Amino acid sequence: MNQQTRIDIRHSTCPHDCPSACALDVEVIDGRTIGRVRGSKRQTYTAGVVCAKVARYAERIHHPDRLLHPMRRVGPKGAGKFARIGWDEALGEIAEKFLQAEREFGSQSVWPYYYAGTMGLVMRDGLNRLTHVKKYSRFYSTICANVARVGFANGTGKIAGVDPREMALSDLIVIWGTNPVNTQVNVMTHAARARKERGAKIAAVDIYDNETMKQADVKIILRPGTDGAFACGVMHVLFRDGHADRAYMAKYTDCPDELEAHLKARTPEWASQICGVPVAEIEAFAKLVGETKRTFFRLGYGFTRSRNGATQMHAASCIPAVTGAWQYEGGGAFFNNAALWRFDESIIEGHDAIDHATRLLDQSQIGRILVGDREALGDGPPVKAMLIQNTNPMTVAPEQDLVRQGFARADLFVAVHEQFMTETAQMADIVLPATMFMEHDDLYYGGGHQHISVGPKLIDPPGECRSNHEVLQALARRLGAIHPGFEMTPRELIDATLKKSGHGDIAALEADIWRDLQPDFRTSHYLDGFAHKDGKFHFKADWVHPPFGRVMGNPERMPSLPDHWAVTEDVDQQHPFRLATSPARSFLNTSFNETPSSQAMEGAPSVMIHPLDAAPIGIADGDLVTLGNDRGQTSLIARLFEGVRRGVLIAESIHPNRAHPGGRGINSLTGADTVAPIGGAAFHDNKVWMRKSIG
Repeated sequence: MNQQTRIDIRHSTCPHDCPSACALDVEVIDGRTIGRVRGSKRQTYTAGVVCAKVARYAERIHHPDRLLHPMRRVGPKGAGKFARIGWDEALGEIAEKFLQAEREFGSQSVWPYYYAGTMGLVMRDGLNRLTHVKKYSRFYSTICANVARVGFANGTGKIAGVDPREMALSDLIVIWGTNPVNTQVNVMTHAARARKERGAKIAAVDIYDNETMKQADVKIILRPGTDGAFACGVMHVLFRDGHADRAYMAKYTDCPDELEAHLKARTPEWASQICGVPVAEIEAFAKLVGETKRTFFRLGYGFTRSRNGATQMHAASCIPAVTGAWQYEGGGAFFNNAALWRFDESIIEGHDAIDHATRLLDQSQIGRILVGDREALGDGPPVKAMLIQNTNPMTVAPEQDLVRQGFARADLFVAVHEQFMTETAQMADIVLPATMFMEHDDLYYGGGHQHISVGPKLIDPPGECRSNHEVLQALARRLGAIHPGFEMTPRELIDATLKKSGHGDIAALEADIWRDLQPDFRTSHYLDGFAHKDGKFHFKADWVHPPFGRVMGNPERMPSLPDHWAVTEDVDQQHPFRLATSPARSFLNTSFNETPSSQAMEGAPSVMIHPLDAAPIGIADGDLVTLGNDRGQTSLIARLFEGVRRGVLIAESIHPNRAHPGGRGINSLTGADTVAPIGGAAFHDNKVWMRKSIG
């Protein structure tokens, strides 16, 4: 008699590097495998919608190429030749190499390196505990959020905004500098609801006619790095035509008269010359915003990934303060809700063991660090040993030629804890198999909404996979690293963190499934004052004294009032194009590079170029082309595309390096220059040349 398959619906949270942190309903089949993954309707931000790549998660978690056993490299670095070994042997060798580096070069010659392959606090941030206890070189996170966060917080005083679900109550949703159809599908859920129920308009401000813009009623296509100019042109019109709410500004902002005087010279004509948007479009957009009180500005990360990114975020965020949109339900601005969680990660990260005398190494400058650049290394020894979790720097980090050169060093020991044989894992001396999120317990928050949740273990991992926490526990014993966090289970760490953070205990949060932390309307709309000490929204940013982060990159040069800060990488005769590396729909950084459906959806690496730019250099649609600059070169397929400004190239990414002819990926072209005021990576700010590839 055939036994009936048992399917249980279990709840979880998507762990990937995406602000949506979607609430998931997961089919667990016979307690061993997963089936379909759906967005949960019980959580009001996810609202039953999840991106296609996560809906197909069974394809990833049960992939035949999952790493299953520890391995040691037996061939040249990068050759992909490994032999299976046991866990004790692998961990013993890692500990031995770390201890050897400590003896010969000091503890700061070891650099644990990680990022957001999982956003779970236990599995993402626990590596810091080992770093702090052992006095290894500390990790300064710069590759993603710094620039955007400091830009927004300089206006509001903290990283929090209007309830993002209020998009559904808006009459105009301005989606600025983000492509949520590709990256945050739930934004479109709430915007589409406003359009359907209220007749709301959707406006998109971005650098190309992407999938989000194709759904918009109003399209504003800018040159990269010119959002500040566009924002100033818009605000000039708002003041000129009587759409500035002077009573609101007098009560809630710091220097409206000074801003108005400053903007008199920032006319639409001035802005158009810089950003490429016709004057008539600037005027029409400003009129629409000025006449629509319930305007919701949904601000993204993308337009901040340039050398002037913080000033661009600040300038855009000033517009709803000029119109007074914050007063209205469905009005105001939202970027991220980081200020809501107030998680005390002191046990997870080992804050009691931090020695601030140990150096901080810039995540984005890993290439410079590994090749021994003295400025990047700071006051300390060369990096001799690394443990890498949750990231793939051999593909995602800027200045890939330096990264490749650094990882190829014979005197550098690298251990990589991974789910697949990534290009970073191929450069490792020891590779360890890692769990995925349904195979361990963790604690999650949603940067793009207001919920926290426990993501429980749903199934056992395959083979000999171990979680990040298990690996850290085992290494700590071998390295003599003593801390209470190493003696606790993930659930105990979650419970202790919740209690220390004032969020109750793990049982209470699991009972809630997804807990909504959104403050009340007055708080969310700053109706009792913004979060600066004076209670005002700051048109005048204090870049020299940012509210958080490590000051770097000459912030004294930054304009305090909204403006176009002309520090982007300018094109020249040798490099006539500006390149942006925007996110692809079916990849998430390099997560999902390995799944067949995502590979089929994305196809070969390509670059969009305006037909009028392609014709003079003899490039036709489908031609193999090479892009280059002083940092490196890469080859892609040319796609003729009228939805960009002249002189702009768009390469949706990130494809594996090996997918590019010649094996050099898109980040061979991106730079790691320090971005003011607290560091960052300018992935969309690159001057390049283009030519037709030969052969």
